[in-house]
Amino acid sequence: MQVSIAGYDGKRLQLHAPLSHHINDKGCAFGGSLASMMTLASWGVMSLGIEQADLRAEVFVADSQIRYLAPLFADLDVHAELAPDADWRSFLTTLRERGRARTALIARALLPEGGVATEFTARYVAIAKP
Repeated sequence: MQVSIAGYDGKRLQLHAPLSHHINDKGCAFGGSLASMMTLASWGVMSLGIEQADLRAEVFVADSQIRYLAPLFADLDVHAELAPDADWRSFLTTLRERGRARTALIARALLPEGGVATEFTARYVAIAKP
Protein backbone atom coordinates (compact mmCIF):
# COMPACT_ATOMS: atom_id res chain seq x y z
CA MET A 1 0.00 0.00 0.00
CA GLN A 2 3.02 2.27 0.48
CA VAL A 3 1.45 3.96 3.50
CA SER A 4 3.79 6.17 5.48
CA ILE A 5 3.46 8.17 8.67
CA ALA A 6 3.28 11.85 7.74
CA GLY A 7 3.10 13.12 11.30
CA TYR A 8 2.09 12.50 14.89
CA ASP A 9 1.76 15.20 17.53
CA GLY A 10 0.62 13.08 20.46
CA LYS A 11 -3.06 13.51 19.57
CA ARG A 12 -3.41 13.35 15.78
CA LEU A 13 -1.86 10.77 13.48
CA GLN A 14 -1.38 11.59 9.80
CA LEU A 15 -0.83 8.95 7.12
CA HIS A 16 0.10 9.38 3.45
CA ALA A 17 -0.04 7.06 0.45
CA PRO A 18 0.47 7.70 -3.27
CA LEU A 19 -2.67 7.69 -5.40
CA SER A 20 -0.89 5.51 -7.98
CA HIS A 21 -1.15 2.52 -5.58
CA HIS A 22 -4.82 3.12 -4.72
CA ILE A 23 -6.48 4.13 -7.96
CA ASN A 24 -9.85 2.79 -9.10
CA ASP A 25 -11.37 2.45 -12.58
CA LYS A 26 -12.52 6.10 -12.46
CA GLY A 27 -9.02 7.44 -11.86
CA CYS A 28 -9.64 8.46 -8.25
CA ALA A 29 -8.80 6.90 -4.89
CA PHE A 30 -10.30 3.46 -4.27
CA GLY A 31 -12.89 3.54 -1.46
CA GLY A 32 -11.45 0.41 0.13
CA SER A 33 -8.03 2.03 0.38
CA LEU A 34 -9.51 5.12 2.02
CA ALA A 35 -11.43 2.95 4.49
CA SER A 36 -8.32 0.91 5.29
CA MET A 37 -6.14 3.96 5.86
CA MET A 38 -8.69 5.66 8.10
CA THR A 39 -9.18 2.46 10.10
CA LEU A 40 -5.41 2.11 10.47
CA ALA A 41 -4.89 5.78 11.41
CA SER A 42 -7.60 5.59 14.09
CA TRP A 43 -6.18 2.33 15.44
CA GLY A 44 -2.78 4.03 15.55
CA VAL A 45 -4.08 6.97 17.58
CA MET A 46 -5.52 4.55 20.13
CA SER A 47 -2.46 2.30 20.27
CA LEU A 48 0.01 5.17 20.57
CA GLY A 49 -2.07 6.92 23.23
CA ILE A 50 -2.32 3.75 25.30
CA GLU A 51 1.43 3.19 24.98
CA GLN A 52 2.13 6.81 26.03
CA ALA A 53 0.04 6.17 29.17
CA ASP A 54 2.32 3.21 30.01
CA LEU A 55 -0.51 0.73 29.52
CA ARG A 56 -0.67 -2.43 27.44
CA ALA A 57 -3.85 -3.33 25.60
CA GLU A 58 -5.20 -4.89 22.45
CA VAL A 59 -7.14 -2.41 20.33
CA PHE A 60 -10.14 -3.35 18.20
CA VAL A 61 -12.55 -1.41 16.02
CA ALA A 62 -16.06 -1.97 17.42
CA ASP A 63 -18.05 -0.20 14.74
CA SER A 64 -17.54 2.43 12.10
CA GLN A 65 -19.29 4.55 9.52
CA ILE A 66 -17.82 6.10 6.38
CA ARG A 67 -19.16 8.99 4.35
CA TYR A 68 -17.68 9.48 0.88
CA LEU A 69 -18.20 13.19 0.24
CA ALA A 70 -16.11 13.83 -2.89
CA PRO A 71 -13.84 11.84 -5.20
CA LEU A 72 -10.14 12.16 -4.42
CA PHE A 73 -7.92 12.57 -7.49
CA ALA A 74 -4.70 13.08 -5.50
CA ASP A 75 -2.46 11.27 -3.03
CA LEU A 76 -4.25 9.93 0.03
CA ASP A 77 -3.65 12.13 3.06
CA VAL A 78 -5.53 10.92 6.10
CA HIS A 79 -5.58 12.17 9.67
CA ALA A 80 -7.21 10.65 12.74
CA GLU A 81 -7.89 11.90 16.24
CA LEU A 82 -10.29 11.46 19.12
CA ALA A 83 -13.84 12.57 18.38
CA PRO A 84 -14.70 16.01 19.80
CA ASP A 85 -16.87 14.51 22.56
CA ALA A 86 -14.34 11.81 23.57
CA ASP A 87 -12.77 12.04 27.03
CA TRP A 88 -9.31 10.45 26.92
CA ARG A 89 -8.69 10.71 30.68
CA SER A 90 -11.94 8.92 31.40
CA PHE A 91 -11.05 6.29 28.80
CA LEU A 92 -7.68 5.64 30.46
CA THR A 93 -9.21 5.53 33.96
CA THR A 94 -11.79 2.99 32.81
CA LEU A 95 -9.13 0.90 31.08
CA ARG A 96 -7.00 0.86 34.25
CA GLU A 97 -9.90 0.08 36.58
CA ARG A 98 -12.00 -2.31 34.49
CA GLY A 99 -9.47 -3.68 32.02
CA ARG A 100 -11.66 -2.62 29.11
CA ALA A 101 -12.70 0.74 27.68
CA ARG A 102 -14.08 2.29 24.51
CA THR A 103 -13.93 5.68 22.88
CA ALA A 104 -14.87 7.44 19.66
CA LEU A 105 -12.48 8.58 16.94
CA ILE A 106 -12.79 10.48 13.70
CA ALA A 107 -10.60 10.27 10.62
CA ARG A 108 -10.71 12.28 7.43
CA ALA A 109 -9.18 12.01 3.98
CA LEU A 110 -8.43 15.53 2.83
CA LEU A 111 -8.83 17.13 -0.58
CA PRO A 112 -5.69 18.93 -1.82
CA GLU A 113 -7.61 22.18 -2.36
CA GLY A 114 -9.07 21.99 1.15
CA GLY A 115 -12.10 20.21 2.44
CA VAL A 116 -12.86 16.59 3.15
CA ALA A 117 -13.13 13.78 0.62
CA THR A 118 -14.06 11.07 3.10
CA GLU A 119 -15.03 11.04 6.77
CA PHE A 120 -14.79 8.02 9.04
CA THR A 121 -16.29 7.85 12.52
CA ALA A 122 -15.73 4.84 14.75
CA ARG A 123 -15.74 3.42 18.23
CA TYR A 124 -12.66 1.49 19.28
CA VAL A 125 -12.34 -0.85 22.22
CA ALA A 126 -9.18 -1.51 24.21
CA ILE A 127 -8.78 -4.65 26.30
CA ALA A 128 -5.92 -4.63 28.79
CA LYS A 129 -3.23 -7.25 28.39
CA PRO A 130 -2.41 -9.21 31.55
